[in-house]
Amino acid sequence: MATLILPGEWIKNWEKSGKHEFVQLCKELTEKTDHGNETKDIQAALYEVCSQVVQGNLKIDLVSAVLGEMMELRDDLPSILADVFCILDLETGALEEKNKRDYYTHLVGACLSFVPEAILKERLDPETLESLGLIKQAHQFNQKIVKIKTKLFYKQQKFNLLREENEGYAKLITELGQDLSGNITSTLVLESIKSLIGCFNLDPNRVLDIILEVYESRSEQDEFFLSLIKSYMCEPITLCHILGFKFKFYQEPNEETPKSLYHIAAALLNHKLIELEDLYVHLMPVDGTIVEEHKREISEAKQIARKLVTVVLPSEKSEDKEKEKEKEEEKNEKPPDNQKLGLLEALLRIGDWHHAQSIMDQMPSFYATSHKTIALALCQLVHLTVEPLYRRAGVPKGAKGCALQPLKNKRAPQPTESFEDLRKDTFSMLCYLGPHLSHDPILFAKIVRLGKSFMKEYQTDGRPEVKDKMEILLSCFLSIADQVLLPSLSLMECNACMSEELWGLFKLFPYQHRYRLYGQWKNETYSGHPLLVKVKAQTVERARYIMKRLTKENIKQSGRQIGKLSHSNPTILFDYMLSQIQWYDNLIVPVVDSLKYLTSLNYDVLAYCIIEALANPEKEKMKHDDTTLSLWLQSLASLCGAVFRKYPIELAGLLQYVTNQLKAGKSFDLLILKEVVQKMAGIEITDEMTSEQLEAMTGGEQLKAEGGYFGQIRNTKKSSQRLKDALLDHELALPLCLLMAQQRNGVVFLEGGEKHLKLVGHLYDQCHDTLVQFGGFLASNLSTEDYIKRVPSIDVLCNQFHTPHDAAFFLSRPMYAHQILSKYEELKKAEKGNRQQQKVTKYVAACEQVMTPVHEAVMSLHPARVWDDLRPQFYATFWSLTMYDLAVPHAAYEREVNKLKVQIKAIEENSEIPLNKKKKEKERCTALQEKLQEEEKKQMEHVQRVLHRLKLEKDSWLLTKSTKNETITKFLQLCLFPRCIFSSIDAVYCARFVELVHQQKTPNFCTLLCYDRVFSAIIYTVASCTENESHRYGRFLCCMLETVTRWHSNRAVYEKECVNYPGFLTIFRAAGFDGGNKADQLDYENFRHVVHKWHYMLTKASVHCLETGDYTHIRNILIVLTKILPCYPKVLNLGQALECRVHKICLEEKDKRPDLYALAMGYSGRLKSQKVHMVPENEFHHKDQPARSATPASQQNGPGSTGKPAANTSKTEEGGFEDGDRVKDKSQGTTKPVNKANSTTAKVTTSNGNGALNSTKAVKDDKEKSGKEKKEKKEKTPGSTPETKAENRREKQRDERAGKEERLLREGKEKTPKADREKVKLDEKSGKDDKAKAGNGEPVEPARDAVKESKNKEKGDRNAATATLKSPNPRSDSAESERDHKRRKLDSHSSPSHSSSVKLICHLHSSLQDSSNELKDPATKQHINFNSVARSKSREREVEKKDTESVQGRSKEKKEEKERKERKRDHGVNDREASQESKRRKDENGTNSSKNSQSASPSCDSPLTPEKEKTKRSKSSSKEKAESVKAERTSSGGKKESRHEKSEKKEKRDSAGGKEEKKQSRLTSTDNVH
Repeated sequence: MATLILPGEWIKNWEKSGKHEFVQLCKELTEKTDHGNETKDIQAALYEVCSQVVQGNLKIDLVSAVLGEMMELRDDLPSILADVFCILDLETGALEEKNKRDYYTHLVGACLSFVPEAILKERLDPETLESLGLIKQAHQFNQKIVKIKTKLFYKQQKFNLLREENEGYAKLITELGQDLSGNITSTLVLESIKSLIGCFNLDPNRVLDIILEVYESRSEQDEFFLSLIKSYMCEPITLCHILGFKFKFYQEPNEETPKSLYHIAAALLNHKLIELEDLYVHLMPVDGTIVEEHKREISEAKQIARKLVTVVLPSEKSEDKEKEKEKEEEKNEKPPDNQKLGLLEALLRIGDWHHAQSIMDQMPSFYATSHKTIALALCQLVHLTVEPLYRRAGVPKGAKGCALQPLKNKRAPQPTESFEDLRKDTFSMLCYLGPHLSHDPILFAKIVRLGKSFMKEYQTDGRPEVKDKMEILLSCFLSIADQVLLPSLSLMECNACMSEELWGLFKLFPYQHRYRLYGQWKNETYSGHPLLVKVKAQTVERARYIMKRLTKENIKQSGRQIGKLSHSNPTILFDYMLSQIQWYDNLIVPVVDSLKYLTSLNYDVLAYCIIEALANPEKEKMKHDDTTLSLWLQSLASLCGAVFRKYPIELAGLLQYVTNQLKAGKSFDLLILKEVVQKMAGIEITDEMTSEQLEAMTGGEQLKAEGGYFGQIRNTKKSSQRLKDALLDHELALPLCLLMAQQRNGVVFLEGGEKHLKLVGHLYDQCHDTLVQFGGFLASNLSTEDYIKRVPSIDVLCNQFHTPHDAAFFLSRPMYAHQILSKYEELKKAEKGNRQQQKVTKYVAACEQVMTPVHEAVMSLHPARVWDDLRPQFYATFWSLTMYDLAVPHAAYEREVNKLKVQIKAIEENSEIPLNKKKKEKERCTALQEKLQEEEKKQMEHVQRVLHRLKLEKDSWLLTKSTKNETITKFLQLCLFPRCIFSSIDAVYCARFVELVHQQKTPNFCTLLCYDRVFSAIIYTVASCTENESHRYGRFLCCMLETVTRWHSNRAVYEKECVNYPGFLTIFRAAGFDGGNKADQLDYENFRHVVHKWHYMLTKASVHCLETGDYTHIRNILIVLTKILPCYPKVLNLGQALECRVHKICLEEKDKRPDLYALAMGYSGRLKSQKVHMVPENEFHHKDQPARSATPASQQNGPGSTGKPAANTSKTEEGGFEDGDRVKDKSQGTTKPVNKANSTTAKVTTSNGNGALNSTKAVKDDKEKSGKEKKEKKEKTPGSTPETKAENRREKQRDERAGKEERLLREGKEKTPKADREKVKLDEKSGKDDKAKAGNGEPVEPARDAVKESKNKEKGDRNAATATLKSPNPRSDSAESERDHKRRKLDSHSSPSHSSSVKLICHLHSSLQDSSNELKDPATKQHINFNSVARSKSREREVEKKDTESVQGRSKEKKEEKERKERKRDHGVNDREASQESKRRKDENGTNSSKNSQSASPSCDSPLTPEKEKTKRSKSSSKEKAESVKAERTSSGGKKESRHEKSEKKEKRDSAGGKEEKKQSRLTSTDNVH
C-alpha cells in the first residue's frame, strides 16, 4: 500500500498540535476529487496512524477518538478503515512480537463502536474475529463459509424442464424480434425479459443464448443488443462459454462458421464484454497447426521453385502419375475453416485494430494477410484511416476520387490529419499487410502519393524544430517502401502504372536510399514469403524462355515480353539477363534494343543491377592467365555504355562506384567509365587514328565531330548533357580526374606487384586513355565558369593533389584557353578598334595577364636549377598550347566541306526522298558547311594571334648561361618526352612545336642537337613505353622524320627553311646569331649525311630491341616501326637489315607469342610494300664510292640481304666495335701533333654513346680494306643486274652535275703535281707491305702510319659506314652466343654528357663526319672551316681526278661482274670456305670498327698497343686506295679503258694530291676552331 508518511513532530506533539494537523489533512483529502486517487491517500493516512499505534508510539484511546470523529467526513470511511485493519491483521499475524498483536487487537476493539461488525466479518481473519469476540469459534465459521460458497458458485440450479413453459421462450423471441425502430430501448426489453423469466421459469443461461441467437440474425442492430447484453449479463466468462459452445458446434468436418457469429464475437470483444484470451481458446485450429502449415507452404514453394529452375527430363509415365496425384489432391483438399482468421476478419471489418493486431501477433509473419479476405479487410481499414490526409495532401490535381464513409465505431483507429498521425496506427497496419498490399492497387497508389507529398514537404521545410520528426517519418516511409511497396509490386500482375507511380516517389530519394531498397528487394525479400518464392522461380523460367529466343529479328516482340515481365520483378529479370550477357557478348545489341518498353523505375533498377554485377566479389576481373581483363567485365562495360546512352538512366551511382574503386586503388572498372564517356559523349580514344582523322582533331569542335572519330557521333547532345549534369550535381568531375591521374602512376606500384607486366601495361594505358577521354569531355562540355570554378591552379594540382605534371597541364589547358579568350573579349569591348594589329596587341596583353600567375606557379614544380636552362615562360607556353593554336588544318576543312557538297548533290539527285525531307537534309548540310567555314576562319585568326605572341616571346625563352646540350636535355626531359606520349595529338604537337621553335629563329635553341638526341636515344625510351604509348611515340617520331625528310629531299626547301637559321649553327658564338657567316652553318650535303646517320641509329636501336628477346622491347619497337614506316626506312640496305631481323622474329614467335607474331607479320608485309620506295645509300646521301654502285643494290653495303649469310659476320661486327674504341682512345693521345684539327674532334662523341670518329680510325679502315676488296667482291656479290646498271647511270649523271656545280663555285683550279703522284706510288707499296705484315702478325712502323693517317681520313670514314651495316644481318648459330655477349656488353654503357660549348662543336663536327663517311662536294668543306685558298686547290684536284679516271671504271666493272658470276656458279659454301671467310673477316676488323664504334661507349675497352694500332691503320689505308679507284671510275663519264694499270697509276696520283690537300686543310681548320 502506498504510504503517506506523517511528520515525526505530529507524533511527538500529538495532543498539542499533531492531532489537529492530522484531522486537517484528512479533511483536505476527503474534499479532493482526483478520480479515485483520494481514497488511496486517505487509506495511506489511516494506515500510518494505526501503524504508529501498533508500534506503541501513540495511545489507543487518543487515536480511536480521532478516528471516531473522522467517520463523519465520508460515508465510506468505515469500509476504508476496515481495509486498513485487514492489512494490519495480515502484517501483525506474521510478526513474532506478541505486544504488537495485542496493540492491534485493542485498537480494533476500541473502534467497534463506529465500524459495523458485518464489514469486519467480511474483511478480517476468523482468528482475529474470535479474539475480538465477534464470533464464537473460528473453526465453525470457516465450515459455514465453505458451505455458502459451494452453494453460491458450484451448485447448479436445476430448472425443471416440465416446469418451463415454451410459451415463455416464444414470447422471449417475439420480444427480441420486434421492430426496434421506435422508442423501444434495451432497458424496456430487459424488464420484459426479467418478467418472462420469472413468469415462465426460464433458464437465464438459455435466455442469454437465445439473445445471442437473435443478435446473430439481426447483426445490424449492434447498439441495441450490445446494451441489452451489457445490462443482462453479470459474468463475462459465462458469455465466453456460450460463444465457445457455438464456435465448437461448427468445428465439425465440412461445417462452415457463419460470418454473423464472427461479427457478434468481434462486437462483444470491441465493447469489452468479453476478453480475447477467454474466447481465443475456444477457436480452432490451434496455433501449432498454423505454424506447421506456414512452414509447409514455404517448403512447397521452394520445391516448386527448384523444379522450375532445374532442367528435368521426366518420362511420360511419371508425368501421368503426377497429374493423377494432383487431381486426387484437388478432390480431397478442402481448406479447414480457420475460425481465428474469421474472427480476425470480423474485427477488421468493424475497425477493432488492436484486437486484430493481437490475433495476428499469435501467427507467423504475413500468414493472416496471405488470405485475400483479411488483406482486403485490412486494406479497407487503411483506406478509412488515411482518407482525410489523402484528401488534403495526396490527391493529384484534377482528380476527384470517391469519398469513403467513416466507421461508426468510435473505438476504431482515428483518421489521420497529418503525416505525424500516420505513425500511430497506419504504418503498423501497412507493415502487417506486407506484400499483400498487391490486392488493392488503389491503396498502393494512395500510399505512394502520400509519400511523394511528404518528400516534397521534407525537402522544402527546413525548420530545425521539426527536423527530427521529419527524419523519423522519412525512415518510416523507407521502411514501408522496403517491406510493403516493393514486395507488393512483385505480386502485381504486370502493372506498369503502379511502377511509374512508385518511381514518382523513389526519384525523390537519393540514389543511395534507392539502391539499398533495390538490394533488399533483390536479395532478401523473395526468400521470406512463399508466394514471392514462387514468383521468383516463375520469373526466372520466363526470362530464360525469352532470352533463348531473343534475336535481332524479333526484338520488338521479345522486348514487349521483357517489358511485361520487368514491371513486377525487374531485379530477378535483370539479374538473369546480365548473367547471360556476361557469357554471350553478342546479346548486348539485341538486349539493349529490347529494353525500350521498360518503365523509369525499371531503368533505375537496371543501373543498380549492373553495379551489383560489377562489384560481385565472387567473380575474378582478370582471366586465368592474369594478362588481360575478363570477358565478363568487358561485356558489362560495353553494355553500360550502350544502355546509359540510349535510355534516361541516372548515372550518379555508377560514377560513384568507379570513384570508390579508384579510391581503393583499383583501376579495373575504369573500363566502364571509358565506355560510358565514349558512347554518351561520342569521344573516342584510340591510337589507331588515320592521318586524316588526326588532322581533323587539330581543328575546332565541329571539325572534330565530323572528321575526327571512327563512329558517327550524332545525337549525343542529350546524353552528354545528362552525363555532365550527373558529374556536376554530385561533384565528381574533378575527383575523378585527380584519382585517375594519381592512379595512373599508382598502377605500377600499387597494383603491379604480382601482376603480369602485360596486364600492368594494359591497366596503365586504360587509366591514361580514360583520363584523356574524360578530360576532353569536360573541356568540351563544361561551361567556362563551371570549368574554372572546379579546376584549381597548376601548383595546387601538382603539389597538393600530387597530380603528375602532364596530367595537371592537360586539365589546366582548357582553363587557360577560356581565361585568355574571355580576357581578350573583355579588352576588345573596352577599346573599340577593328584593326588587326590592335586585336593582336590586345590578345598578347590578355595572354600576359592570364599566364603571368602561371609562370610564377610553375616555378614550384621543379628544382631551381632547372630554370637555369629553361625559362618558366617557355615551359608554360609549351604545356599550355595545343595543335589548335599552332596550325589550321585547311585540308581537313576542305575535305569535310567537299563531303557535304557531295551529300547535297546526292540528295538533289535522289528522287525517292520526299520534298520536305529533302529540303530539311539540304538545310542541315548547308548549315553544317557554313559552320565549318566559319570555324576555319575563326581558327585562322586565332593561329595568327598565337604566332605573333610566340614571335614576341621567343627571345626570352632560353638562357645563354648554360650549354646548349643542357638546355636540350631539360627540354626533352621536362617537355618533349612527357607530352609526346600523352596522346596522339600531343605527339603531333611536340613535333610541330620543335619545328615552330626552329622556324621562329629562337635564340640558343639548337635544332640539330634536338633532332639528334631524339633519333639517337630511342632504345631506352621505347623499352619504357606501354603499348599505347608506343603508338604515340611512334607517331611523334614519324612527324619528326617527316620534317627531316622534307628538308632532306629538296635542296631548295632546306636552304629556305634551314640555312641562316640559328638552329642549324655548328658553332655557337657568345655574341649571338649574326646570320651571315656561312662557315658556321650546316650545308645541305652535310645535312644529308647527318640524316643518314640518324637512319642508321634508328636501325641499330631497332635491331637491338628485336634481338633482346624481351616481350616489351619487341612489341614496342614493332609498333614504333609500323608508325614511322612512311618515313623510315628509306635506305635499301637498312630496310633489308630490318626485314631479315623481323623475318626471324616471325619464325621464332609463331608458336610462342602469337601477338608478337601478328605484329611482326603485319610489319613485314608493309615493309615489303615500301621496298619499291627505298633508294641505295649513295642516292640517299652523296657518297664518293662509285665502284660500289656497280654492284647490285642488294649488295651495296655489306651482306644485309645476301642469300648466304657469312658465318663470321657476328665476330666481324663485334670486333669492329671493340677495335674502333681502342683505336679512338689511343689516337687521342698519339696523333695530336700530326693532326691538330682532328685531335679536337676526337674528344667528343654523340650524346647517346654513338660517337663520331676521328681521322685516326678512318686511316686504319682505309688500309685494311684496300687489300681485301677484290676477294670480298668475288665471294659476296652476284653479277650485275639491270637495276644496278640503271642506278649506276643515275649516279653518274648526278656526279656530273655535282662536278659542274663545283666548277662554278670554286676558282683557281690547279693540276695535281707530279711529286704527289710519285708519293702515291710509294704510299701504295708501303700500304701493301703493311697489309702483309699485319696478316703475319708483324708490327707496322709508326712513322709510316702517321704519314698516311691524315691522308686517308675521309675515305676511311666512308668505308667504315659501309662495313658496319653488316651488323643487322642474320648470323650463323656458331656466332650467336658471342654476338649476344658482346652486344650486351656494348649496350650497357651509359651515354656521356656534354658539358661545354666546345664539346658541342666537336660533337657536331664528328657526328657529321662519321655519318657521311666522306665529304664529297665543296659545300662539305665549309663545315671544317678550311681557308679559301686551300679549299679551292683541293677541290680542283678532286674534280680533275674524277674526269681523268672515269674511262677506266667501265672495264673494271665488267671484269668484276664476270668473276662474281663464275664464282657463284662454281660451288656453294663448304666448310673450308667458311673457315677462310672467318679468317678474312677477322683481318677486316679494323674496317668495321670505325663505324661500329659509333654505338659503343668511348670508354668501353682498354687501348691497343701501338704496334697493333699501326698495323690496322696501314691496312685501312691500302684498302682505301683500292676503293677510291673504283668510286672515281663510276662517277665520271667518258671513254672506257680496259687496262687495270692505268687505274692504279691514277689512284696513286690522287692519293698524293689528297695528302697535300689534307695537310693544308688541317692547319687552317685548327686555326679557325681556336
